[in-house]
Amino acid sequence: MGVIQDYDDFVQVHGILLASSGLPSSLYPQLFEKLAGDVFDAGSFFQIEACEGGRQRRLKLSCSTGIQKHSHVFLVDHAWSFRLTEARKQRGLSLWGNRLESREAVLPALSTCTNLRALWLNETPLDLEGGDALKSLVTSALPQLEIYNSKFTNNYGYWAVGFCGGLFGFDKPYEYPNVSQALQELKDVDLSNRGAHKLSPMVFNERVLPNLSSLNLKGNPLDADSISSLLEVLNSLPSLQILEVDVPGPLGRSASKIAEALRNLAKLNGVDASQILEEDQQYVVNNLKPRLITCSKEEPLVERVLHAMWAYIMTYRLASEEKLDETPIWYVMDELGSALRHNDEPNFMVSPFMYLPDGTLDSAISYTLLWPIQDIYEGEECTRDYLRGIGEDRQRSSRLNAWFHTPREFFDQAYKIHEQRLKGTVQKPLYTAYCPRTSILPNDGPPISVYTDIPHVLEYLKRHEFLLIDKPHKATIIWTGFQVDEVFKEAVGLQAHQYVNQFPFEACLVMKHYLAQTIQQGCGAPNWLPTTYNLESQLPALIGDFNQRAEKGENNFWILKPWNMARTIDTTITESLPAIIRLMETGPKICQKYIETPALFQGRKFDLRYIVLLRSIQPLEIFLSDVFWARLANHRYTLEESSLSDYETHFTVMNYRGKMNHIDTHVFVSDFEKEHRVSWLEIHSRVRVMLRSIFEAAPALYPKMHCPKARAIYGVDVMLDNSFQPKLLEPFPRV
Repeated sequence: MGVIQDYDDFVQVHGILLASSGLPSSLYPQLFEKLAGDVFDAGSFFQIEACEGGRQRRLKLSCSTGIQKHSHVFLVDHAWSFRLTEARKQRGLSLWGNRLESREAVLPALSTCTNLRALWLNETPLDLEGGDALKSLVTSALPQLEIYNSKFTNNYGYWAVGFCGGLFGFDKPYEYPNVSQALQELKDVDLSNRGAHKLSPMVFNERVLPNLSSLNLKGNPLDADSISSLLEVLNSLPSLQILEVDVPGPLGRSASKIAEALRNLAKLNGVDASQILEEDQQYVVNNLKPRLITCSKEEPLVERVLHAMWAYIMTYRLASEEKLDETPIWYVMDELGSALRHNDEPNFMVSPFMYLPDGTLDSAISYTLLWPIQDIYEGEECTRDYLRGIGEDRQRSSRLNAWFHTPREFFDQAYKIHEQRLKGTVQKPLYTAYCPRTSILPNDGPPISVYTDIPHVLEYLKRHEFLLIDKPHKATIIWTGFQVDEVFKEAVGLQAHQYVNQFPFEACLVMKHYLAQTIQQGCGAPNWLPTTYNLESQLPALIGDFNQRAEKGENNFWILKPWNMARTIDTTITESLPAIIRLMETGPKICQKYIETPALFQGRKFDLRYIVLLRSIQPLEIFLSDVFWARLANHRYTLEESSLSDYETHFTVMNYRGKMNHIDTHVFVSDFEKEHRVSWLEIHSRVRVMLRSIFEAAPALYPKMHCPKARAIYGVDVMLDNSFQPKLLEPFPRV
């Protein structure tokens, strides 16, 4: 299709993109007008302001009339777009405060104010030097003081709660004959960050606070009362429906258990109590502290940007009718879009959108669409859900670690359970039964018919014992790159007597996450398998492992690999936990501990591609070729952070990029033995033991792998550490 002329053209070209964005169809005409006219009018509706002490920005609605749900769509520009491997190469992007200094001058004057209820000496030289000692002197001199430097004293009571509820203050002196009666008016009280150690039953009861419906207790230790006592006090408030409190915190570690214990609660930390109970949430994000960007002045600007970007970047993949782009594109929204903070119940939605003014991908311009999904009024903060569409079934709470500091205890426990399970695993013995086999090679009869769709087999299978044919249902041997499942068998008419080049259930060997699972369930944690986590199911354990390594000051480099891609596509090395979590957005992956100290060949990293032939499961018959391929990186090995995105330093497969740098097996072995003064036979024997362990574990877990009509050749990639111990790198792609 040519240049888009009108609205109908726009919908016809962008129909799939519009549907996938989630934008309501009622906003399509408005979107077309803004795209065609290049209209960026969000500045008339929003304003950006600093928060978190200037270390974050938030977006607020500045439009005096407010905006209604699904009434507007705004274009958000992309300030920076990049592929991850190229990111490093780019360049983007009272008495408060009074000068009081003399304790001797101030304390005598204060002691005359015997009815003083609150005192603020924050940020005065006196307070900065006096600290806790000054506090002790002041509270002793003023026995009725309930608030000191914004915090509750141990004597807090009616007046302090009334002050926080707006009943009393500098412009609202106390005028009630009975303080407790005054509090009966309160409906909403914010006691956050008041340092309270208890909830006084004298104040928090049905008689004094009968109408209290909303209470904020965040930032209070409340450590003088037990959990049961605190819950009892809160349950005594008949109108309490909305509660803000630290979780984990004084009421316990689980949001769902708190919601269950407080019978009348409608919302906990801004989330419906019914939703928390239904999803069994452990905590809710509104209660979590954000991961604020921390950088040192000595750190290069490029590294600072690369560390900080994971809090802001988003991703998409390009696709045409022919194929899906293998490498995702990451991008940063402009200043307005980047100021949208997270909320579990957001009032806005965002979605990347590709505008094709000429109707082709070559003319594509990327934007992010922003539209309201709730009615919003002037002054309200505008938020989005960072994990839109991702629930607890996909580890939502754990994934929030990319943006927030979440409770460590849950992840430490997950890691402990994971480790105990691995340590308790004993390799299952492989059941073997005698199954007589006969060779299918003819003695003097006709050649064996072979059907194949693999170019190398078509080109090189020249021996007289075999005859290539183009009808699979007539062939004795099927050697195919397709998965031979029931659909394939029916489609080509395969029969039970025909031989195939793959075993049933071989996914346990050829897919990265299944291979790791097979080894962990069959062998536990052998030293030849780098520590491995399936990010789709084992993220909490990984986070616990990462945190403990960080606490001990250990190396925390990890490598992320997609389940089903080869040639290191979408493979990343990082020491950033937010990066690990965010990279899950580009597809399911495993995360392995990076081998930081590999054996080197002339200063460069290398790996070894071995060829394994599996002839039989029962009995187990495997053959390992003595010839392997030594594949070398092009650049000298280093762990400097700036090298992590350098493909030719950390990767060895140069078939598709970089310069090929393979070496003959015999030359490699001889030179390696001389360089390191080791015996290659010893190394080779360790590789053999490792491979046999894998092939014993797989059929022990999956007995149905046995198939007398199956044969297969697999490639397996191995690396050596600096102690010359083999490490399994990749699963077994079928050859």
